[in-house]
Parts: sequence; C-alpha cells; structure tokens
Amino acid sequence: MIKVDLISGFLGAGKTTLIQKLLAEVYKDKKVVLIENEFGEIGIDGSFLKEAGIVVNEINSGCICCTLQGDFRLALMKVVEEYHPDVLLIEPSGVGKLSDILSLVASVEDLEVHTQSTVVDADRALMYHKNFGEFFNDQIQNANCVILSRTQEIEQEKLEAVLNMIHELNKDVRVVTTPWSDISGEDLYDAMIHSKTPVSFNQFWLEEHHHEHKHNHDHECGCHHEHEHEHECCHHHEHNEKQEAIEKANEGLSEGNRIHIGAKEEQHHHHHNGLDADEVFDTIGIETIQRYSKSELDEVLARLPETILRAKGIVQDHKGNWFFFDYVPGSTDIREGKPAYTGLVTVIGTNVDVEKMKEIFKVH
Repeated sequence: MIKVDLISGFLGAGKTTLIQKLLAEVYKDKKVVLIENEFGEIGIDGSFLKEAGIVVNEINSGCICCTLQGDFRLALMKVVEEYHPDVLLIEPSGVGKLSDILSLVASVEDLEVHTQSTVVDADRALMYHKNFGEFFNDQIQNANCVILSRTQEIEQEKLEAVLNMIHELNKDVRVVTTPWSDISGEDLYDAMIHSKTPVSFNQFWLEEHHHEHKHNHDHECGCHHEHEHEHECCHHHEHNEKQEAIEKANEGLSEGNRIHIGAKEEQHHHHHNGLDADEVFDTIGIETIQRYSKSELDEVLARLPETILRAKGIVQDHKGNWFFFDYVPGSTDIREGKPAYTGLVTVIGTNVDVEKMKEIFKVH
C-alpha cells in the first residue's frame, strides 16, 4: 500500500510553505510524488516545488471536488502504476472539500490515507468561517490534525476564539498552535501522524458510491431523456456565454498577453453536498509579458479589492529577474524565483471584475 498524506487548507493558508518544510526535513530520503491542484487554468506553485527534485503532477482547470473527479482518479492510478512512491502527497485546491477528496482517494486501490491535515490561517480563520463556511468548515471537520499558520501574528484572545471555533466543528481534532519557525518538520509530522482519525473514509466512500449509483439508477428509470436534453441545452448555453466572456476579455490585448476565465469548459461538473466551488468563486488566469519592479508589484497588489481572496504569480522585472508573489488580504510576499515560460498570474475571489484585473495588472 502507498501512504497518502493529504494537506488541505483554504486559499493562502500556507499549504505550499508547509509542504516545502516537510520536503526538506521529513521526506528528504523518501521517494515522493506530489499531486497538486490549482483552481483555475494556470499552475504556479509546481514550478518552484519542482526545484526540490519532487515529481509534480499538476492538475489544473478547476477544483478536485467539482470538475476534476475523473481526471483526479486517473492521476492517482497513474501514480500507483508508474511511480510506486513511498509517499503520495496531495495538495488540493484551497476551495476543495476535504470530504470529497478523501472519498476519491479511498476509491483507488493500493492507496491508504496516512494523514489528513488542514492548514488554517489563524489570522483569517474567523472571517473565512463566517463568509465561506461550507468550504472552510468541511476542511476542518474532516481533518485529524489542524495546523495553524501565522499564530505569531495574533493576540492570545483571538487565538482562543479560533481554537473554540475549530473544536466546535471537530471536538477531537489535534491543533498545532506553535509557530512553524519554532518547531521542526519532524515534530509537525509526528503531530499529523498520531492524531485521531475521525471516520473510516473507505466506508464513507462505499456508502457515497452506493448512494450515487442508486440515485443514477432511479434517475434512468424515470424521465432520463428529458433531463439529458435539458443538461445538453444548459451546457451548450453556458459554453457559449463563457466563450463570449473569454473573447471579450482578450479583445485588443497585445501579443504575449492572454486572459483565461474559470475552469476548462469541456470538464463535467459533479455536484455533491451543497455548492460547488465554481458556483461561489471566480478565477482568472493571466499570461503576460508585462514587467514589474518590486515596488510596482507592491502597488499592484495593494490595489486589489477586498473581494480578492488570493493572488499569486511569477513575473519578470525590468532587468530580467523573475519574482514569485503570493497575496492574501493584508499580506504580500514577493521573492526571487526561476523563469517561467511567460509571466503567469492567478486571481481568485468572489465577483471578480476581469476588466478591473486587466487594469490593475496593466495588461493591455
């Protein structure tokens, strides 16, 4: 059996930073394959995780739980057949539901969930719990270990409120509150391994699969043809609307600049409990040859409206140097990086105005 370590977390919580720490301090002598998923078409994180010598299988075009179930299972099966790793690391999209991802992992032979952890930004946890409960809460409810990030940046009173919220959602979950700079990767991993597993997800998947199969059978025995026709009409209508939006966004752009909107249209949406991420969050990807000095990039990110929950990218400065940047509301990180095939920017939020993003990032 191949051990699977799942590290989930809402947008900008610090999943990739944690994974880099574990790669350097825990997995350095192991054969590791990382499967990461970006919400949107343009993958960013994989380009610098590859620098650590890790096999990275990136899955883009949407979040695992709503648009990529088939592709995700195929990717898992390919890893088992071709790589036979000691550890399979999965970093889901920040807007993926951990419950759905766990059920998918359980559906693939020769995989065993070893750890299921969620990274939570202590400074923004209460806000995300209030505004995006269905996605944010699911990641906590289905974790056996919650690893708080940025605890050194908040007061004791706020930390206590965050802990109360977490234990209301998952009373038995282990919570790591020590700042990551003060704790070794081995100690973090030990906390992840020895946490109590809240539910048997092999059984969870079997029950869900049985329910889905029964639902599909009942559906076929009823008005199957009418629903199929309705789905095809709606799909065609949505395809046309999205294609028109993409064409409009790219009107007048100079060579080397291109806008992507949302998930790829050919992917099929799978609805589970409640809303899918595509129904709540907007994402745009930008391929650009625009160059920014570090100060200009700071100014660009400072202009992002409060509806933007996450922005990240790889861009070039006027001297030919490359920078990675990460943005969550109230926090920006810009660091040197290796060249990408072109400048890449991903923006995720609610009610994202594409024209406003083009203006802010100076894509003309």
